[in-house]
Amino acid sequence: MNAEKKANLFPIALNAVILDCPDRYELADFYLRLLGWEKTYDGDEWIDIAPPSGGIKISFQDNPGYVPPVWPDEPGKQQQMAHLDFTVKDTEQLELAVIHAIECGAVKAPVQYGGDQWATLLDPAGHPFCFVIW
Repeated sequence: MNAEKKANLFPIALNAVILDCPDRYELADFYLRLLGWEKTYDGDEWIDIAPPSGGIKISFQDNPGYVPPVWPDEPGKQQQMAHLDFTVKDTEQLELAVIHAIECGAVKAPVQYGGDQWATLLDPAGHPFCFVIW
């Protein structure tokens, strides 16, 4: 591809991250409580949520055959395809974010990496997500 055609492609911007799940309403409600975002679309096949200030959204799509991932990965088991990282500013905010996530319905993953800079949790559909001090 020549330089002129490449230049016409950019900027390419990420619009949404879509999570498959057995119940889009349950998972969307979890992330709405967790993040304090707003529901921006509720259709026949998926739900979108986004920060009040706009930006990248998270979408939730029903998948009746959804199989939750095993984390950490185990040979022969459903592996994660992606996960979400959320930024926190320090260890105090990290601890508060974990408590809040559990109150919203998450569970803390039994295996943790990253010492006191990272916390991995599982949402109600089993998707891993992390709070990270960046």
